[in-house]
Amino acid sequence: MIVLENITKEFISKSNTVKAVSNVSLHVRKGEIHGVIGYSGAGKSTLIRCVNLLEKPTKGKVYINGEEITPLPLPQLRKVRNKIGMIFQGFNLLKTATVYDNIAIPLKLLGYDKNEVKKRVEKYLEIVGLTDKHKSYPNQLSGGQKQRVAIARALSQEPEVLLSDEATSALDPETTDSILELLLKINKELGITILLITHEMNVIQKICDHVYVMENGEVVEENTAINLFTKPSHPTTKKFLNTISQRNLSPSLISQLHVTGAVTRLTFVGESTGKPLLAEVSQKFDVQPNILTANIIELKNGIVGNIVIHLVGEKNQVQSAIRFLEEQGVGTESLEVHS
Repeated sequence: MIVLENITKEFISKSNTVKAVSNVSLHVRKGEIHGVIGYSGAGKSTLIRCVNLLEKPTKGKVYINGEEITPLPLPQLRKVRNKIGMIFQGFNLLKTATVYDNIAIPLKLLGYDKNEVKKRVEKYLEIVGLTDKHKSYPNQLSGGQKQRVAIARALSQEPEVLLSDEATSALDPETTDSILELLLKINKELGITILLITHEMNVIQKICDHVYVMENGEVVEENTAINLFTKPSHPTTKKFLNTISQRNLSPSLISQLHVTGAVTRLTFVGESTGKPLLAEVSQKFDVQPNILTANIIELKNGIVGNIVIHLVGEKNQVQSAIRFLEEQGVGTESLEVHS
């Protein structure tokens, strides 16, 4: 549905050239939700604006539903953009227009008749749960309600693709969750393909099928969400994961727990998360598992469990226990301990 091939975007001034995006390629399949995550300045906002050519790439090609749109003249590009909805962090609502008119005005400008405008506004206000707010003005709404209006406005043109530019970063955690649930509903019930950018790992966790990690204008790692959470390889990815799951043991924790010797991170995926494998280990081998940290992460398409354990016992018994866990489908990673 969305294909970017070797996209590079440079901003050129008299004094210097800034390469905001460097040779990025991605492929978002129809009906999926893909997320691009990165810290401020990573280039993700520029990248998503290249999808609908709000930013024209310096190099590379953009395909929407199999059609290359990069060379299209403006009149044809406008037609393509009608099938690409976009929502923003700042909502971009008209302050002097009602909720109804914020959704209706773009439709009127596109030439839809009065009856069709009314039909679409009512339909998408119902989908986002704001039917009773159609006469309200933006300053009478909460942040979450404003974003729902912005989503209804984007949906009213009945796009095939929805782009989300940090749509939840200005919202509190509870409201963020409700907006993410709405995006999941839109994806599932309307079949709309979604590409979002974010700097929040919990957004990726809750709704994404596939993830791209950006740093300094480049994609440094990409994978399915479940594989990324299970086997992250790049330091930036691991840093993001540490915001929702304690992957690193602090020196103070090591000191308080008096940990010495082998410390191992265990990663459980799917069915293995429900098995009492640590109990089996203590029965089969002469070791004592000491759990230091543990959590379960629920993803859109699966469950990932992380447990950091200190295995107390003879070296050969510890090694045998770890081999047993690996044979049961558990991922293992030895951690360095600096007391």
